[in-house]
Amino acid sequence: MGKRTRSQRRGSSPKNRVSSHRFPAANNLPRVKDEIGQVVGLVHSPAHTAPLAKIKFEDGTEGHMAAPEGISIGQPVSFGENVDLKPGNVTILGSIPEGTPVSNVESRPGDGGKFARSGGNSATVESRVGDKVRVRLPSGRIKELSATCRATIGVLGGHGRTEKPLMKAGAAHYRAKARGKLYPTVSGVAMNPVDHPHGGGNHQAVHGPNSVSRNTPPGKKVGNIAPRRTGRGRVRQQEVE
Repeated sequence: MGKRTRSQRRGSSPKNRVSSHRFPAANNLPRVKDEIGQVVGLVHSPAHTAPLAKIKFEDGTEGHMAAPEGISIGQPVSFGENVDLKPGNVTILGSIPEGTPVSNVESRPGDGGKFARSGGNSATVESRVGDKVRVRLPSGRIKELSATCRATIGVLGGHGRTEKPLMKAGAAHYRAKARGKLYPTVSGVAMNPVDHPHGGGNHQAVHGPNSVSRNTPPGKKVGNIAPRRTGRGRVRQQEVE
């Protein structure tokens, strides 16, 4: 009888959850329309790679969103369809000219932002197709989004954070701890057979198929879970001809 796998041990234990008291707020675009807020603070959050801008509105409500480069405390931030193209202002994609860098782009109108949210990243408005807007994501992929989806003007702050080396294992440990991640991570093939289904053998290799069904029991649910395809794709004969 083997041990429980790493994913089983983690489960829903409080030990592996992120301590929410460390985090000031979530990174969501405030659900306001045609309003002007003021940046009252730039907050560091261990859960985010970019600083958060704390925005206060005239009615006294507050909100947090990822701060783009060039934003400062005391700066007014506009929300609406007709705003100036200044870093920090939030407007719909249909009102943003082509070639403008944007961040914290919504996937659906009103969801608070889903794309280009990590430090130093930005997306680019490519073109308009009817009621859709084509946006080039940081990965290079082009995605068509509704013209009523909102986005923040500018490139997010925190650029260059990955250029500084971690130098020692302790730095990597605390970086993972702040997000509730497991560190260090050991591959399954490096373990003993009692610890992992991929463990054991004279060489570090998966001895047998590593694709498992979606309905596999938790102890065996490792490797490629319900993959659509595996291995190298074959070139069709028609394409060769």
